[in-house]
Amino acid sequence: MPLSMYQASVPVFVKTLGNLAAILDKAAAFAAEKKVDPSVLFGYRLAPDMLSFIRQVQIASDHAKGAAARLAGLEPPAYEDGETSFAELKARIDKTLAYLGTLAPAQIDGSEQRDITLKVGPNVRTYKGQAYLLHYAMPNFFFHVTTAYDILRHCGVGVGKRDFIGQVG
Repeated sequence: MPLSMYQASVPVFVKTLGNLAAILDKAAAFAAEKKVDPSVLFGYRLAPDMLSFIRQVQIASDHAKGAAARLAGLEPPAYEDGETSFAELKARIDKTLAYLGTLAPAQIDGSEQRDITLKVGPNVRTYKGQAYLLHYAMPNFFFHVTTAYDILRHCGVGVGKRDFIGQVG
């Protein structure tokens, strides 16, 4: 059976966001145990020209909900970017997971050739659905999840590859 657009998107977003939420729990425990002000972790970046940890989580959430909505032919829900705590970041992930749960496979399947138009900075780009998912949305989603993970790992949070990947199967 061929892999559908839904199978290639929503379950991957759901699983990876769930793993990110568990990583946030480990980061919160780390901060409490080591008496690190969480705002230090939230503002941390791997290089001066990179976005902070908190922005990485927000943008990962944005890519998941945005990609799924666009593939379904819907306008993505807008979230405020005002999170300032682990609990608020987890609530954002939960809200994203709840939104993804409202999308049925039939809304996304068959979107391979759907035109997806994005405003990226000053540019407007149009992709076909499959190219958008595989060459834009997924790489961006994983970039931001990975960068969030890497920031926490660099700061000493005890996370590893199993936390990032989660249970397989």
